[in-house]
Amino acid sequence: MKHLDQPADLGNGDRKVCLAIGMFDGVHLGHQQVLRQAIEDSHQHEALSVAVTFDRHPATVIAPDRAPALLQTRAQRLRAIESLGLDAALVIRFEEAFCRKPGETFIRELATGFGDIHSICVGTNFAFGHRRDGNVELLRALGQALGFRVHSLQAVALDGQSVSSTRIRDAVRDGQLNVAGQMLGRTFAIEGGVIEGDGRGRELGFATANLDTRGLALPPNGVYAAHARLDQATHRAVLNIGQRPTVAAPDAATQVEAHLLDFNADLYGQTLELELVDRLRDEQRFGSAADLAAQITRDIEHARTLF
Repeated sequence: MKHLDQPADLGNGDRKVCLAIGMFDGVHLGHQQVLRQAIEDSHQHEALSVAVTFDRHPATVIAPDRAPALLQTRAQRLRAIESLGLDAALVIRFEEAFCRKPGETFIRELATGFGDIHSICVGTNFAFGHRRDGNVELLRALGQALGFRVHSLQAVALDGQSVSSTRIRDAVRDGQLNVAGQMLGRTFAIEGGVIEGDGRGRELGFATANLDTRGLALPPNGVYAAHARLDQATHRAVLNIGQRPTVAAPDAATQVEAHLLDFNADLYGQTLELELVDRLRDEQRFGSAADLAAQITRDIEHARTLF
């Protein structure tokens, strides 16, 4: 999949494009339906399929105090989009200047930049432009004026309720990872860069990779079995999410740290994705570091039975 900073980077020449537009946080079943419609259109009309998305959640600019925790990093989101088979993805920088752009201007600029749009695929509640002044009705009117079709797809329902990023965030927060996975169409995973920790895990005999997960949705504090993906390799891991009450101060910030089983290498500065397999237990305070180490040993033994 080609990554675009601007429409002209596609280099599509005379070929038309089929666009799917959205934030696509989580790339859940509903998003997949929209993206696959663009792919289907492109195959039928010998066009190129392009996802149009944003470098950050719009709320981080429009209303930072109400910005939601994200289900994926940008890299995760783009990999999920690529896995569906799109030809390219345009990542737009969502900043103040873009935020003030009227919806009609946004669509007309896409049409000018790509040259010839065959279709635009969106969700039925799609809104765009300054103060959300654009909707599907405006998009259809622009389609008639500019010569493209509009596909407005209904939300995907699961157990009688619409699949949405908000519902998935709630499920993750509540520890309902199986429910979240059903709506995502895959196992929920946390990704972050490995940052320097305080070395407590290594002192206990279990070196850990501490992840920078700022801005991401996290499940409840606890200990989890996980698959850790590093580059092209997958390793078994035990993951702790929480404040580490046995070794840290009472007001410690939440940390996400993973011990990779049968692995011994420096991970600082690398990116690690942790696919949560199962929850092993609650986080708890132990009477001593030795008691904690003994429990971690049992956690590892338990985790090995799950892989």
